[in-house]
Amino acid sequence: MHLESAMDDGWYEDFAVGKVFRTPGKTLSEAEILQWAFAHDPQPFHMDRVVAERSVYGGLIASGWQLGTLAFRLFTALRPFAPEASLGSPGVDEIRWLAPVRPGDTVRVVVTVVNRRVSRSDPERGIVQMEWEMHNQHEEVVLTMRGPIFVRPRPAGGGWNAGIGRPG
Repeated sequence: MHLESAMDDGWYEDFAVGKVFRTPGKTLSEAEILQWAFAHDPQPFHMDRVVAERSVYGGLIASGWQLGTLAFRLFTALRPFAPEASLGSPGVDEIRWLAPVRPGDTVRVVVTVVNRRVSRSDPERGIVQMEWEMHNQHEEVVLTMRGPIFVRPRPAGGGWNAGIGRPG
């Protein structure tokens, strides 16, 4: 497997199947968990310490949605795309929350390119399928995601726009 920590210039052609991105860790504070929960996921086990302690989780935990957005933030901080290359995503195919993340936990993300192809509806756009794993400081997998990202090919002179042929 090809390991990568930052690219800063990735176009469709640069996202080879098997490419792996590893992010630095991020420690979640209680204040960050509470703030996110109050704004976006106001369930008691995310925003009330007393209720959370009596819940099945035995204490305050981060929202799974917070972890998903944090995973994406950590990945994009690696600057994997050239400024005009990322075209967004049609959504997430699968997301799983496997273990709670608590205040003081440090998480990091491993993103692997598992497939890529040229879009059938728009041949000037590639589709890169990625699998995501978020690990805590104990190397437990706490979140998994799988989904596509639309990525432009390298501009004329370096990709299939230049008549080199479609990438595989």
